[in-house]
Amino acid sequence: MPFGSSSDFSWEPLLEGMRKLRTSWPTRGWSWDTRLGCVSSSFGSDHETTARSAANEALPTGWTSATIVKATPQLREIAERTGGLRAGQILMSGRPMGRIIPFGLWWPWGDGITISLRVGLGGIDMNDEPNQEFRDIFGVSM
Repeated sequence: MPFGSSSDFSWEPLLEGMRKLRTSWPTRGWSWDTRLGCVSSSFGSDHETTARSAANEALPTGWTSATIVKATPQLREIAERTGGLRAGQILMSGRPMGRIIPFGLWWPWGDGITISLRVGLGGIDMNDEPNQEFRDIFGVSM
């Protein structure tokens, strides 16, 4: 039986974390980042504390350019695929669910004013379950 196809299987634990992130997010602008296959929100540094708190609820583990070598191979691959981690950037991760791992890319811009958070699901293709439900939570389409 394919992963996630059982009527007894539920994506709820994974999706609930994403719902909480979306609900507590301090700004409301989310878009689809086609290049990285993630939802993305950019915000001013005046929202940094609230945004970081919301992100930490769903994605409590953080990896920097210095610590990524200790991450799982799957997380290191996500870091590589998205351009690596530079100083000040953080790869955030949540609890894996099977082969799927929720992740976030906390990227301060060079202007010292703007920060972006990109959130995605590693380990699956964009058309696999539960990606559509994930995009629906953030109100974006591909």
